[in-house]
Amino acid sequence: PREMTIKQFAEEIIRITGTKSGMEYRPLPEDDPKVRQPDITRAKKILGWEPRVNFDEGIRKTIDYFKQHTELVEGTTK
Repeated sequence: PREMTIKQFAEEIIRITGTKSGMEYRPLPEDDPKVRQPDITRAKKILGWEPRVNFDEGIRKTIDYFKQHTELVEGTTK
């Protein structure tokens, strides 16, 4: 998995969805992680697990899922 900031993550979601969504900036909590790149070496070694989809495909599948299950997101957006 590649490392990215939360801003980059949001920008990618906006790009993939083609929405005109904006971003709302808030102060970071003191315990905010500095690195957002999961280390999957233990999962590979112990479980033989590796990702089967890339970031774009995973986000698209996640968005499609929530579009099909709108009851899960009702009332969660402004």
